[in-house]
Amino acid sequence: MDFIAGNYDVLVVGAGHAGIEAALAAARIGCKTAVITMNLDAIGNCPCNPSIGGTAKGHLVREIDALGGEIAKTADECFLQSRMLNKGKGPAVHSLRVQIDRNKYSRVMKRKLELQQNLDVKQAEIIDIFKKDALWCLKTRLNALYLAECVVICTGTYLDGTIHVGEVSYQSGPDNMFSSRLLTASLKKLGLPLRKFKTGTPARVLRSSIDFSKLEKQLGDKNIVPFSYSSGNLGDNKIACYVAWTNEQTKKVILDNINRSPMYSGKIDGIGPRYCPSIEDKMVRFSDKQRHQMFIEPCGIDTEEMYLQGMSSSLPEDVQIEFYRTIDGLQNVKIMRPAYAIEYACVDPLELLPSLEFKNFSGLFGAGQFNGSSGYEEAAAQGFIAGVNAALKVKRKSPLILDRASSYIGTLIDDLVSKGTHEPYRMMTSRSEYRLVLRQDNADERLMPLGKDLGLVTDEQWYRFLDRQKRKSDELKRARSTVISPSEALNREIVSRGTSPIASGVHLADLLKRPQLNYNVLKPFDPTRAEHDDNILECTEIEIKYQGYIDKQNRQIQEMRRLECQVIPADIEYEKLAGLRLEAREKLKKIRPLNMGQASRISGVSPADMSVLAIWIAKWHREKEKLQ
Repeated sequence: MDFIAGNYDVLVVGAGHAGIEAALAAARIGCKTAVITMNLDAIGNCPCNPSIGGTAKGHLVREIDALGGEIAKTADECFLQSRMLNKGKGPAVHSLRVQIDRNKYSRVMKRKLELQQNLDVKQAEIIDIFKKDALWCLKTRLNALYLAECVVICTGTYLDGTIHVGEVSYQSGPDNMFSSRLLTASLKKLGLPLRKFKTGTPARVLRSSIDFSKLEKQLGDKNIVPFSYSSGNLGDNKIACYVAWTNEQTKKVILDNINRSPMYSGKIDGIGPRYCPSIEDKMVRFSDKQRHQMFIEPCGIDTEEMYLQGMSSSLPEDVQIEFYRTIDGLQNVKIMRPAYAIEYACVDPLELLPSLEFKNFSGLFGAGQFNGSSGYEEAAAQGFIAGVNAALKVKRKSPLILDRASSYIGTLIDDLVSKGTHEPYRMMTSRSEYRLVLRQDNADERLMPLGKDLGLVTDEQWYRFLDRQKRKSDELKRARSTVISPSEALNREIVSRGTSPIASGVHLADLLKRPQLNYNVLKPFDPTRAEHDDNILECTEIEIKYQGYIDKQNRQIQEMRRLECQVIPADIEYEKLAGLRLEAREKLKKIRPLNMGQASRISGVSPADMSVLAIWIAKWHREKEKLQ
């Protein structure tokens, strides 16, 4: 018999990376919140790689932290090795990545949820969702009913999850956890357009079965940069990672058994991630390559499990053992957990508003892999926004909508809700047209004021931010006013670096604009330089060196925001707009963009269609003004 187990403002279904951020954000804004998950021991689980960050993903983590989220702080607490990626390229694509202690990360996140005021943590399987008397009702397998004004669905890859290993398939979530099948049926009954995606993970192997003498050691950075603006000195790297390579024998074993892969035998219908293919997919798609790189990474301090990044597979276990053992250093490797592929249900994100609320279901929000994305960081970003907006809806406040020019989070969400995705969406720096402005080093400058307004940034964090901004402003002024006098030593140094000598005094900022020079090179010749942390000097130098390009992108941002301000009426009847092409009419009717900026980014809407739309909206505004 059903019984009421609890009344809440916000309910969060799932406690992965999306669910954690959603639940914490809603509770911290002041809403009575509960997060419900099938297994409390799987909170914050990292079923794939034991790391946080990476190219573009590191940007997302920094942005979540600037807004008041938790993933960056916990990554710092659990870090094992830190590396700044793409340092050989421009600052727009520098991205932090840390190896983490996987089990510790889960424990720390669970503890934070347990200690959070306004938040209840529940273990239960949700089997039904429906609306009654303006409230959403979640029913558990034990007949408990939880009621709330808003619900955030963060089911990850558990929703109708199916594991595939060779010829064997069975219902399961990641790491042999329960799959959520009954909730899938309920969501379909509700009317959500679900489809199947697929992802996978490599084997975990025993450390002592690896011959590390045959592998290339990969050490972390000496200068460790924390993810969170709140973290202090993290200490030294605790572990090393290793690099290995496949060979022709590896390729032969895989291709000889390719018919046993469910990806190629037709058993898997779901679409997999293009940018993180399985090893058998790599061998088929990139058949001209003689070898493929893999990284061997520890899963934690207190475990002997090692993760084989770049070697995910759905081949049978016997084939996995055979092809892993063709690799130098892994000839005697012992598999502790075999690789697998997993199919799961997710929703078409075109059904969502930029707030991540469903267009046709008031108070229902989606986040993470449920929305068609991939990755912990993409999930956490969406979870944070969905949790914030669920809380703001409860409090009758306007939603938080980040645009493409404000953040990678805004780019991620806009891509999903405006363009949709036909494969698991992965964030990349190339997806942002404003990436020189949206660097990871200035995430606090872009977003922390928003986090403060939401009440998610503490006073201590805010005062630290204000101090950083003042020191950066002072350093910019000093660099632009300080004159560096010529000297034999200075000219010898700068000429040795491939740039011309100076004959008279030059402003420090003008020297910093030269690609060959930086603060470290000029330090011996800069006597008035104050002691700043590296972040202050890095931000200052980037702004000086790239000022012209930054100004150009800021002008592009102004134009984009001009279009964003041109609101499209909610009741517009696109089928009656003469001049719109049929494809544009269908896409606009389905997505129903909120403004001209969003409309311009919809695939299938041409500049000619935009002109027709602009003329109609201008006419609509004139008629509205006449009536008023």
